[in-house]
Amino acid sequence: MSGKDGRTRRFARAWDDLRGRSGRRIVGLVRGQVAVARAGAELARSTAAGEIERSAARARMAEVEHEGDEARAELVRILRRVLATPIDREDLFRISRSIDDVLDQLRDYVRELDLFGPEDLRFAVEPLQAVIDGLDELEGAVLKMIDAPGSVTMAVLDTRKACSRVRQLYQARLAELFAEPLNMDTLRRRELLSRLDAVGRRLGEAADALADAMLKRSH
Repeated sequence: MSGKDGRTRRFARAWDDLRGRSGRRIVGLVRGQVAVARAGAELARSTAAGEIERSAARARMAEVEHEGDEARAELVRILRRVLATPIDREDLFRISRSIDDVLDQLRDYVRELDLFGPEDLRFAVEPLQAVIDGLDELEGAVLKMIDAPGSVTMAVLDTRKACSRVRQLYQARLAELFAEPLNMDTLRRRELLSRLDAVGRRLGEAADALADAMLKRSH
């Protein structure tokens, strides 16, 4: 590529930054990463509800994880090239990493239920639905970053409420387990519940990262 071509491309990127196009593209990429995590959560919920066979869900989750890796890689690539971002670049990396962690935990959950999960997985349906609700709220918060930054905090609070719901359900299901005789099925359910609790914690970290970024931007 000639020096002139390189300068032309740099000028085009700078012009896009000034017009806000790069910011909207970044928001779209973060939103896409959230959407992939939601697809993973929906797959896990459908499996717990008995709508998808476990080994098939595990194979599909591998594809979803690959989609998530690609979405994160594209975001990182763009962040290294653009001149201006809607929020601090470091915060965007933190949000992206936390969303990726959500998907990683969901992948491990689906893998473990295929390997040693109990026959009845209905106990996991409600916590996974809370995760889906939280991801929906997070997606809404991400979409408000540019056009309605003042509304992001409320949407983030709704995400945190969904995360609290996951923790409450985890504690309630654990209490039910402790009231039962100790056997291998009990231990298997406890392990899967712990994994779901980890999903909720990672989602909470993504929400906190976005809230911190918006607070920093307002100063």
